[in-house]
Amino acid sequence: MTWRFCFLFDLGMAIAGRVEQHPQILDLYLGMKIRSEKIRQLSGSFILTLMGILSAGMGVKGFLLSSRFIDGGVTGISMLIAEITGAPLSILIFIINIPFLLLGYKRLGLPFAIKSMASIGGLSLCLAFVHFPDVTHDNLLTAVFGGFFIGVGIGLAIKGGAVLDGTEIAALLLSKHTQLLKVSDVILLLNVLIFTAALFFLGVESALYSILTYLSASKMVDFILNGIEQYTGITVVSIKGEAIRSAITKMGRGVTVYEGKSGYGKDGHVNDPRDIIFTVATRFEIPAIKRAILHIDPSAFIVQHSVDDTTGGLIKRKKLH
Repeated sequence: MTWRFCFLFDLGMAIAGRVEQHPQILDLYLGMKIRSEKIRQLSGSFILTLMGILSAGMGVKGFLLSSRFIDGGVTGISMLIAEITGAPLSILIFIINIPFLLLGYKRLGLPFAIKSMASIGGLSLCLAFVHFPDVTHDNLLTAVFGGFFIGVGIGLAIKGGAVLDGTEIAALLLSKHTQLLKVSDVILLLNVLIFTAALFFLGVESALYSILTYLSASKMVDFILNGIEQYTGITVVSIKGEAIRSAITKMGRGVTVYEGKSGYGKDGHVNDPRDIIFTVATRFEIPAIKRAILHIDPSAFIVQHSVDDTTGGLIKRKKLH
């Protein structure tokens, strides 16, 4: 084994030396590496989107349809219209999503629009041709687990760079035109209108269970996108800021240091200047960071808050992100 390892090591070093001496070989090698990385990313996106389509299809056909429950968003609108008119659900989902895909094309570009159209088309085909067993007729189980599978499907599709429901695109664009509403507020208002309509056309009980379905799906989307590795911002106020900064950076995390003064007491008495340290980490990393901080300064003031996402910096990347 030892001589084989030495041989492979010497061969690798020889190839590396050849590559350094011939820029054309280096360019070819880098090009192949970039193409390989793109293929890997595309394959990962395809697998995630396919899993998302099957999961969402299971939630809709395996749970909701037989009980006349609906979800929120475009999927809920399609299910409500299909229930009222008898039109094919698979066709309605694709047609109603088209205006939102056009908005997405203008706002987020052609690759996103193509991926989303393919994923929504895949969901339509899945609902039309894939058979799913009718799992249960218990209303509570149907609402909770129907929303569970739909939420998992939407979350996986978003992880793959696409959407299965155009509501989020519309909410993003509408929120840009008003300072009063956030994206989540717009989505909530749209779904209030959908479930109010369900109240009249499906009845009180079905509408209430449909709201439970939507809440279950929303929680699963949030879990898939953020998960147990959700980013957390940590702000530390301490007189031993430099030692804490050094300890956090040795753990591989980046920090930002602010200069501040502590103010406390009834009269807002200002104490000595001290550093304010800010860093972002995942939930798995929080306990170790806090232990290091409190070991250096047991009286340090630590504040934690959730962070939706980050770009750049020395942070641990989430898996499947």
